[in-house]
Amino acid sequence: MLFDGDDIGTWRWQQQNAGVQAQLMPEQRERLAKLGIKAAELPEPAPAATRTTRGSGKGPSKAQAGFERGLAALGQWVEREGADRPVPRGAVVEITVGGASEPVPVRLGVWLSNTRARRDRLTAEQLDALRELGAKWA
Repeated sequence: MLFDGDDIGTWRWQQQNAGVQAQLMPEQRERLAKLGIKAAELPEPAPAATRTTRGSGKGPSKAQAGFERGLAALGQWVEREGADRPVPRGAVVEITVGGASEPVPVRLGVWLSNTRARRDRLTAEQLDALRELGAKWA
């Protein structure tokens, strides 16, 4: 059955969906109950994700290793260009990681931009290390 171009039957069955009901205000759920539309059981909220630290034998996490590479690249930039010169977004610095024979390119400008945007997720130690290298926003 259509009403103003809307399929009322489809709408009615969608209202039983727990995801749809979770988005409704309590008053809206009461109105549906008065219409005889049985309230679906709302899903339990998922447990919050917890950050875990790796065991002593596994080394740094992938994110921590990436931060350390970026920090090393920033250190080279500051040493070469000075702390007052801003890092352009396209800047690439090659660093040697973990005794490797080949240097690894680090897209320093992109890393710095992403790190600045996500600074609320950095630890106090990471922020201190950035401040020491001249990152005023840290």
